[in-house]
Amino acid sequence: MPTAPSSLSITLQIVSIVFYTFIAFICIGLPIAVIPGYVHEQLGFSAVVAGVTIGSQYLATLLSRPMAGRMSDNVGTKRAIVLGLSGILLSGVLTFIATLLQSLPNLSLGILIVGRVLLGVAQGLIGVGTISWCMGQVGAEHTARSISWNGIASYGAIAIGAPLGVVMVAQYGYNSLGIALAVLAGLGLVLIRKKPSVPVVRGERLPFWAVFGRIAPFGASLCLASIGYGTLTTFITLFYLSRGWIGAAWCLTVFGICFILSRLLFISSITRFGGFRAAIACMTLETVGLALLWLAPSPAIALIGAGLTGFGLSLVYPALGVEAIKQVPNSSRGAGLSAYAVFFDLALAIAGPLMGAVALNLGYSWIFFCAALLSVTGLGLTLLLMRRAY
Repeated sequence: MPTAPSSLSITLQIVSIVFYTFIAFICIGLPIAVIPGYVHEQLGFSAVVAGVTIGSQYLATLLSRPMAGRMSDNVGTKRAIVLGLSGILLSGVLTFIATLLQSLPNLSLGILIVGRVLLGVAQGLIGVGTISWCMGQVGAEHTARSISWNGIASYGAIAIGAPLGVVMVAQYGYNSLGIALAVLAGLGLVLIRKKPSVPVVRGERLPFWAVFGRIAPFGASLCLASIGYGTLTTFITLFYLSRGWIGAAWCLTVFGICFILSRLLFISSITRFGGFRAAIACMTLETVGLALLWLAPSPAIALIGAGLTGFGLSLVYPALGVEAIKQVPNSSRGAGLSAYAVFFDLALAIAGPLMGAVALNLGYSWIFFCAALLSVTGLGLTLLLMRRAY
């Protein structure tokens, strides 16, 4: 009888796959704290346009999810990731060209948005591909661990990438962003060449919209809770500027560190207490963090709010994801993961223009109040889902 793999062995297998998520999200993190300022200050567009520019990436990820799920299920997870890395490389080239055309604001903005759309499609392919690859490699019973480590890789990369992007722009100018994206994506393509993928799972393929219907109640709760993340990443720079503060990128770093610590310390709580209970506890903490950002009288309090938001949001995705993926067969696992991720993408896509409008009319602090209200709504929906399940 073969010996069951150790917990460490399983974790190492997962980490070797989500490494490609880490590369992708370094590329997402590098421009995230500086692109809003570039669009608003260098190109001269409004806060709403800055929000739309960031949101275009997330909207592209959302719209590409059905394709990403089909590709992972039908042709394999490795191919999905390779295509995603290629998209990031091209996005880097376009970002570089856009920053060269700063004297032509409309053209620069247009090329920049095309680059962000490509980055969004790549995010969808790599996000679904890596989690599905992990589940095929270590088994569906480790779904929570696979999703969690993928999140650690993504948010950890943003925590590193956001301040690094600020330093790069300060030292080498905006042109350095596109070059860095292209180089990192090229490195990922070289490293993945000889890594063996898992076989494609055979069986019935449910239509995407049938899968979507099964996942939707869980995804709606995830969406409401995740708008706070989209709000924080898109507008924290402009929020700090409106207050006359410096160090906005550190809010993203604190968010990422607290997010990772929570997943490392408490991931087992999903198995111990169940996905619903873990999600409810985390949404409550996230709401407190967003309220602190709304009321923050100083950068120190804002950092605490960002930390609590990261700590709270950390387990919402895997906790609800465990319950959601139970609704679909293994042969449609990629479609299930992509349908679930659609709701996270939707949160990030609408956070930019929605909260940009709020900021324009009420001021930047009120965006966090609105995000807290939406988080409370998601908490209520999760309570209803738990009652229905039990």
